[in-house]
Amino acid sequence: MLVTLVDDSIPFNGMTPAYQPLGGAEKAFASLPAALARAGHVVRVINRTPNAMGYENVSWVDWDGRRPPITEVLIAFRKPRLLEFVRATTARILWLTGPAEYLDKPQVTDMLQRTEARLVFLGRTHQETYTGTGESSARNISPGIREEYREADEMDPSDLPTAIVTTHPKHGLEWLLNIWTTQVRTKVPNAELHIYSSAFKQADAGETLTDELNAIYRKVVAAKQSGVLIKAPAGDRDMSQAYRCARVHLYPGSDKEMYCSTLAESQAVGVPAVARPMGAVKERVVGDKSAFLTNSESDFADHAIRMLSNDDEFKSASIVARRHGRSRSWDTTASEFETLFR
Repeated sequence: MLVTLVDDSIPFNGMTPAYQPLGGAEKAFASLPAALARAGHVVRVINRTPNAMGYENVSWVDWDGRRPPITEVLIAFRKPRLLEFVRATTARILWLTGPAEYLDKPQVTDMLQRTEARLVFLGRTHQETYTGTGESSARNISPGIREEYREADEMDPSDLPTAIVTTHPKHGLEWLLNIWTTQVRTKVPNAELHIYSSAFKQADAGETLTDELNAIYRKVVAAKQSGVLIKAPAGDRDMSQAYRCARVHLYPGSDKEMYCSTLAESQAVGVPAVARPMGAVKERVVGDKSAFLTNSESDFADHAIRMLSNDDEFKSASIVARRHGRSRSWDTTASEFETLFR
């Protein structure tokens, strides 16, 4: 079938995730087309790709190019108005990534009914944010995990016990910093906390942050003596190698996170996690086996300390994380999308 995917957000294409940092939602959009092409479909993507190109049997077409008059399947990414990007099609799918309350607006509801769109959510937690009346047209399809993580070499933890943080600084980083400096570091004095943040790396280079982010950044800088380091996010090839060196992924989380993509990726490499059970966290880990979920500061610290200092417990959790995290490929996700094409 001829499948057209449409997104009008930021510049990227199918090559981008391997070499450059990219948000989880955009990475998902970049990964599905090639999987659909491997399933035998003719696939084209219309977005703000930096260069019109063919990659992995997918045509990436610049947003300002000629709009196609027809397709058999249209997958609109996030924005309901994109459902009418191509007028003639037999199936219209709206692929959602954030909380879905905005779908209840009258103009959006009208468009969904007019286009007979099928809604795709990232999972159960995500679908629960939708309170509309189109439940019969809604599906939960979990994203796949990219091969850079599913095929990563065995774990090779650093000599310095290392914890990683990948979530947005506003999603509980101050809470986590307090736990790290007052509880974790006192028990594991040579441990390091690596915070992956593009905003903080830009601040290191002299760029100005918003007042709220700058306040958090200053606390991070002040915690350097407690082994806290700022790292630049990277493409999947480099991030998978960074994960291999870590002993635990600390994930304070947010109720608004419907994907938790970096948590899913680090699990696939074999990194145990300690997280607050917020948003879609429970859907990306095996509780009490590959990850330890708690809202308690003392329990959070205790689990982190054990992963950083107890080799046997780390290895046991790592094995489960690796097995569970590698179980879902993008080919599996594509096959579930195919059920909506008819």
